[in-house]
Amino acid sequence: MSHETISQSISIVHPISLSHGKNAEVWDTTGKRYIDFVGGIGVLNLGHCHPGVVEAIRDQATRLTHYAFNAAPHTPYIELMARLTAFIPVTYPVSGMLTNSGAEAAENALKIVRGATGRTAVIAFDGAFHGRTLATLNLNGKVAPYKQKVGVLPGPVYHLPYPSADTGVTCAEALKAMERLFSVEIDVNDVACFIIEPVQGEGGFLALDREFAQTLRRFCDEHDILLIADEIQSGFGRTGQRFAFSRLGIEPDLILLGKSIAGGVPLGAVVGRKTLMDNLPKGGLGGTYSGNPIACAAALATLDAMTDEHLETWGAEQQHAIVSRYESWRAQGLPYLGRLTGVGAMRGIELAHTDGTPAPQQLAQLLSLARDAGLLLMPSGKSRHIIRLLAPLTIEPAVLEEGLDILEACLKQLG
Repeated sequence: MSHETISQSISIVHPISLSHGKNAEVWDTTGKRYIDFVGGIGVLNLGHCHPGVVEAIRDQATRLTHYAFNAAPHTPYIELMARLTAFIPVTYPVSGMLTNSGAEAAENALKIVRGATGRTAVIAFDGAFHGRTLATLNLNGKVAPYKQKVGVLPGPVYHLPYPSADTGVTCAEALKAMERLFSVEIDVNDVACFIIEPVQGEGGFLALDREFAQTLRRFCDEHDILLIADEIQSGFGRTGQRFAFSRLGIEPDLILLGKSIAGGVPLGAVVGRKTLMDNLPKGGLGGTYSGNPIACAAALATLDAMTDEHLETWGAEQQHAIVSRYESWRAQGLPYLGRLTGVGAMRGIELAHTDGTPAPQQLAQLLSLARDAGLLLMPSGKSRHIIRLLAPLTIEPAVLEEGLDILEACLKQLG
């Protein structure tokens, strides 16, 4: 199928055309079947065409396909926000707004923190990814390809090293870099917020250091700085619990949501302390499509499926399968097999040379080998050398094992 009418600035990982899917399996237009370890890049934690989500979409489509909430409120938006704010595991009163995407949630969060603090500076982290809109580009902790050829970006934005056992950056090293930042680059009293992923997605499924997270929370409180947790990829059960920030023992002030919030239908949200969410003037937040009724219905069905018991079971089963197979591969001495990154069911597998340097060429080879064998994988990491495993949480155990079998066979072929 020709792509001539589609912008060539869009990068395509897998040169196939998909026709349909069911849970963790998809089929292309030639009828070839693939096991899907990409999951729409973290959108399909409940898999393709989850029955509850499909039924909710069909039902809502017979009632109301669209209305702009800021013109006249509609029931699905009201019901979803009540359910969603109750789903956020924090101790303070929560309110929020719905958006069309995670990037749009981040954009609105920047407006909210500016309005609440009267400050403009933002501190983000190396390896971060928060979106492709103009303001979120500057938050990203990576230049190529996102910041190339687009000129001066909205700011001011500063970056710090991301402390994690997966990066080798310690809490002490990150704090030293932060001390230097406020000594050399910017007055701490000019900073509106820190924005951080509890587990980096595009960065390679890197889990944030718990001690640093708690130290950062105290620092923000001491200096009246707001803390934003980007849970767009790590949220809605990806790590085996509702949201990844809970494992860090902190409560962020604002939380960015998206991806798996609505079972594949475009939707995002920014939620957090009610006092923050209500600080802008009437009309300061909103959007024509934000909180579309069909997307809200899909999200309500998603929340129905994501009980704590389900999330814990799904996460534990997937984590056990991945970790046990990885340990087996390490014992076999498979070539180019580096570290296992991440937590829970949010796992990455690094490809590296014997000296520890990234092996992006081997990852590119692996993508092709696996696709030919019927498995779709997604790259990540600064050097595109980390496989991020994003199989649906609902994947059947036999299908998960089949996918890991294919991955093992392809790893053995790398050269």
